[in-house]
Amino acid sequence: MLSWAGGRSSALVRGKRVAFAVAEEGVRTCVGARGHACPLRAGVPGRSTGARCEECARLDRAHSVAADTVADDPRPYRVYLAWFGPGLVKVGITAEERGPARLLEQGAVCFSWLGRGPLMAARRAEELLRAALGVPDRVPYARKRAVRAALPASEAERAAEIAGLHARAVALGGWPETLTPEPFRPVDHAGVFGIEGERRGPAAVAEVAGLVAGGAIGGELVAAAGPDLHLATERGVVVLDTRLMTGWELLSAGGEPCTVPLRELGRAAPGVQDGLF
Repeated sequence: MLSWAGGRSSALVRGKRVAFAVAEEGVRTCVGARGHACPLRAGVPGRSTGARCEECARLDRAHSVAADTVADDPRPYRVYLAWFGPGLVKVGITAEERGPARLLEQGAVCFSWLGRGPLMAARRAEELLRAALGVPDRVPYARKRAVRAALPASEAERAAEIAGLHARAVALGGWPETLTPEPFRPVDHAGVFGIEGERRGPAAVAEVAGLVAGGAIGGELVAAAGPDLHLATERGVVVLDTRLMTGWELLSAGGEPCTVPLRELGRAAPGVQDGLF
C-alpha cells in the first residue's frame, strides 16, 4: 500500500501497473520529523532514502529505539534472526506488539524469534550475538536486492542458515536473565513477496538510483519486498525503493518510457547512507 499526502492510498497488487512522473520543475524537500513539517522546507538529495535534512533527521532519531536513543520503553521486545539470502543474516529487536511487521518492512525472506524480554535485555542479547557470532545488526538494501533473484527453492533451504545460528545463539553463555529464549520456528516470506516458485517474476536487472525532476517510471508490479517494488518496464525488471519517492511532487503517468537514473543491480553507489536497517 502506498500512502500519499492528503490521506489517499493506492493498493499494490501484483500484475497492476504502477506509473508516475516527477514534476518538471520539481525539487525534493525534507519531509520533516515526527509528524511535523520541516520549518525550512530544506532541499534533500534525490538519492537519499531518508528524505530528511540534517536537523530533522537528528530530531527523528532523538526518540528512536532503532538508533538506540531510548532506554526506558516499558514494552516487551523480541530478539530475532533475519535472513535475506545466502550469507546475509542480521540480528535485531522489535517491539512485541508489532509482530512480524518490522521483518516485512526490511524485506526479510525468512526469520525466527530468539527471545522475549525488556528492551535493555533485548539490546544486551543483540550485542552478545553480534560479538560472539559475528552477526551484524544491519544489511544494506543493495546487497538484499543483489541476491533476491537467486534464492534457494525450498523453505527448508532458506531456513537452514538461521537454524544453525539459532542453535549456536541459545547455547551461548551470558544471556540476560530477564530474556526468555524462544524455540526455532522459521517464518518464510518468499511467497508473500512474490519471489517464490511459480509466482516468481523475471529477475531484476537494475535499481532506481534516485528520482529527478521530469523523470518518469512505469511498469507491471511483479514482486514487492520491504520498501522495494519490482516493476517490469521496457528496460527489464527494475527495482524501485519507494523511500526515494518521498519529498517529491509526483504526477500520474501513462506510457512514458523509464527516464529515471538506473544502476545495474549489485553495484551500490559509494558514499550513500542506506538507512539504519
